[in-house]
Amino acid sequence: MALPGDLDALCPTELKALVVQLLGKVAALEQTVAAQRAEIVRLKGLKGRPQLKPSGMEKASEPKPPNPLKGRRGPVTPRVAVEDQVIEAAAPPGSRFKGYADFLVQDLVLRARCIRYRRERWLTPDGHLVVAPLPGGVNGHFGPELRRFALTQYHQGQVTLPRLVAQLQAVGLAISKRQVMRLLIGNQQRFLAEARDVLRAGLAQAPWITVDDTGARHKAANGTCTQIGNDHFAWFGTTASKSRLNFLELLRGGHPDYLINAEALAYMRKRALSGPVIERLASQPERHFSDRAAWQTHLERLGIAALTITPDPVRIATEGALWGAIKAHGFLPETVIVSDDAGQFAIGLHGLCWVHAERLVHKLDTFTDHQRTAHQRIRALIWWFYADLKAYRREPSRHRRTELRARFDRLFQRRTGFVVLDRLLARLHANKPDLLRVLDRPEIPLHTNGSENDIRAQVTRRKISGGTRSDTGRDCRNAFLGLMKTCQKLGVSFWDYLGTRLTIPDQLAIPYLPDLVRTRCSPA
Repeated sequence: MALPGDLDALCPTELKALVVQLLGKVAALEQTVAAQRAEIVRLKGLKGRPQLKPSGMEKASEPKPPNPLKGRRGPVTPRVAVEDQVIEAAAPPGSRFKGYADFLVQDLVLRARCIRYRRERWLTPDGHLVVAPLPGGVNGHFGPELRRFALTQYHQGQVTLPRLVAQLQAVGLAISKRQVMRLLIGNQQRFLAEARDVLRAGLAQAPWITVDDTGARHKAANGTCTQIGNDHFAWFGTTASKSRLNFLELLRGGHPDYLINAEALAYMRKRALSGPVIERLASQPERHFSDRAAWQTHLERLGIAALTITPDPVRIATEGALWGAIKAHGFLPETVIVSDDAGQFAIGLHGLCWVHAERLVHKLDTFTDHQRTAHQRIRALIWWFYADLKAYRREPSRHRRTELRARFDRLFQRRTGFVVLDRLLARLHANKPDLLRVLDRPEIPLHTNGSENDIRAQVTRRKISGGTRSDTGRDCRNAFLGLMKTCQKLGVSFWDYLGTRLTIPDQLAIPYLPDLVRTRCSPA
């Protein structure tokens, strides 16, 4: 737009028209600049965290259940004894009694109670003082019912410590924050031992386990909480690292030893440890080491700790010794470890989660019609293949197994012309043995949804309560979370479980959880 040479010569009407024209031009330029900025942000990848919805593959591949018949809900069956209370009616004289009209009401009685045990003291003829013992379950100045309530509210109810203290004080208890903390983490060795034995029972008996991890804070430092479990048990462990070495240490089930045996040497060969280093370890008469210090001393004595070669001989040798100890304790005999393709979990017999594999395809960005068409077609084929894998799990056969292997190759070796998608398909095809582990072991799951569901409780606790400050607090949080999840999977009330372990009178007896896990995990 050409401007007039002399603006002073323009009349008011012409000046007004010129201003309107310039304002329109400025508005058009602003729109152009905004569009260019948006394009620059898109090209640089500065879109922020993508809002991705679940793909829906797992739900879509499930057979649709029949619609339930609509009607009234069934009768209420309380888990406690029903107390009868007769209410008399004001009937006129001459009326005939026609029985009772029952009306069931469930209620909760929550009140503070303070008992002073007046224990008799007797002085025997020989000068000894005899004092009557406290009733069973009384340990300290707070009773077992209070301990059960605090543990249930904190671990199952996800109540924060300040709110739990305020709740107890509001009921009428004279209790402080420090005292509540002692109820939660003090003298809990039996629960810690039972949680450890649950892990050992699962590792020894389970035909498969799923694993997952998430961030955790401990002593004001970032760490990792790892979940191990299946349909019958769950266990959690918080450590400072998420390496394969860390995962192997957790799989020892609390045992501190290292062992050089056939399984350990086979692991080292598979991880490409130098042959002379393996020979040096295998030729030594000393094979068992009680703890990390003894093992590290052995590596230094053999000169392995001073080697600077690739891969790191100390790391691979230590991983192998841990794997040897795991096998020596009878853990993971033929157990399949199903994971989300995180490298630290690729140990032993390994299977991959199909939901995470499909998620890689689901997250791809498409820019052209050709890319969108190829993307949608590949996703549809993967969903179809996944549904057939689930059908195979229900009715496995040799013919279907061969057909699915060939079909996997056709699906993930195809070329669509969408370069990024083709590279991703090639990557998934390289994981064929782990993705198709289910063909040889139809009992294993096709996903790690169970682990993700279990570890969500740890994420919730981390969000509402932050991290842990002491090793005891960390261990108690992990142990009670694992025991609570195990109770849910075994169909056991966590409330009744705590009542049994705290020796509360007239409490339903709950068996030792590791025994239940062994029974459920053992093949029929």
